[in-house]
Amino acid sequence: MNAPAKPRVALFVTCLVDLFRPSVGFAAIKLLEDAGCQVEVPETQVCCGQPAYNSGDRRDTTEIARQVIAAFENYDYVVAPSGSCGGMIKDHYPALFAADPAWQARAERLSARSFELTSFLVDVLKVERLPPVSLDAKATYHDSCSGLRELGVKRQPRMLLDNVEGLQLVEMKTPETCCGFGGTFCVKYGEVSTDIVSRKTEDIAQTGADLLLAGDMGCLLNMAGRLQREGRDIKVRHVAEVLAGMTDTPAIGEPPLGERKA
Repeated sequence: MNAPAKPRVALFVTCLVDLFRPSVGFAAIKLLEDAGCQVEVPETQVCCGQPAYNSGDRRDTTEIARQVIAAFENYDYVVAPSGSCGGMIKDHYPALFAADPAWQARAERLSARSFELTSFLVDVLKVERLPPVSLDAKATYHDSCSGLRELGVKRQPRMLLDNVEGLQLVEMKTPETCCGFGGTFCVKYGEVSTDIVSRKTEDIAQTGADLLLAGDMGCLLNMAGRLQREGRDIKVRHVAEVLAGMTDTPAIGEPPLGERKA
């Protein structure tokens, strides 16, 4: 009897993972392959278009969306290690093509097959346990705005983190409060963004955690930078790195091993 075919999954790497944290992409691939998927990374993928979309540039966003749809529409599923990029594809693409029924239909089909990483593992593949990994740390988890509010990502990462031996997860008072990144928001409204992230880092510090986790690189880079500027000794990682047992690399914001001061 033939074994069932593995689901063919395309990884939407995201710009920030590609440019700043490729290890998150490799961790996502490992998690998906361990869960029984055939993973591919389309070479023609581009930005999801969210920066242009948030800036009100619908024309360029629509052209970018066409490229993404063409690159990913022939896969069984599209998975992103990011709630914001996942939300852009799943929630916003169909509305971009309201005046173009043919492209709207293609966008809707892609939307139905697109998921954030931990949501895909838990909600679609029904993963309850991952290959055993361990990490001796006290961690707190930040719920990124797009993943939480657009895709319903909340319990899934926590459920998977329960499998990590030695990891103690403690909740901050406001895990669902924005970190102040907001894509282009932090550039346009720097002082407001700094005030928001400063409140967030104080909440993180009050948990006593030595590790901060989240599922979006934008949030992680923003919070890591503020924690460093405040002199707080709290490491920052993407949840995929911990779940995949790939924590032997420097944490987000730390210099590579060869560039550290003695």
